[in-house]
Amino acid sequence: MERGSLCTNLRSEQGAMELDWIKRVSIVRDIAQALSYLHHDCNPSIVHRDITSNNILLDEEYKACVADFGISRLLKPNSSHWSSLAGTYGYMAPELAYVMRVTEKCDVYSFGIVALEVIHGAHPGDFLSNLSLSMLVKDMLDSRLPLHNTDQVTTNQLLLVILIAMQCIDTVPQARPTMQEVSQRLSSPKSVLISDNYSYQALTLNHLINIV
Repeated sequence: MERGSLCTNLRSEQGAMELDWIKRVSIVRDIAQALSYLHHDCNPSIVHRDITSNNILLDEEYKACVADFGISRLLKPNSSHWSSLAGTYGYMAPELAYVMRVTEKCDVYSFGIVALEVIHGAHPGDFLSNLSLSMLVKDMLDSRLPLHNTDQVTTNQLLLVILIAMQCIDTVPQARPTMQEVSQRLSSPKSVLISDNYSYQALTLNHLINIV
């Protein structure tokens, strides 16, 4: 793909600056649509099992494509889907460490991590290890990109991406949304109402969860 992997672009100062907030929201939406197709439109369903920023490739127009199906699995009916541990550390759903059972919710968790990585500009492990509801939402954003000149619609979409990503990385697999639900919400985002710039600067994760 013309622009290489999402990971490479995020790690590059120039690449990260070219990935403005509108492009980043669009990339997250593209990934969600691709995974929704694999999970809900393929028969049998396909679980990718290794959704990472290295396996998301960007074309010349920054459209994101899911790549590397080397360890993907078909979810055939009436099959147990037990599996050996596979995937990339930092993106794997926590239940895989003790359940070893492949489900679509494993990809949902990985998507949540990648979505946060797109917004944060780096793997979110640094703040997830100390995550609390009192964390300021602005601290979850890539500091290399300005936000002061971002329009309200884009800001709302960013907030929605963060909210959905947090739901996707719930430690309880059954509590995570499906990729079809995620894709639909991102394609017709519900407005997140922030009254002014000051309140946005003071917005915590807990406030965001309660707003929507």
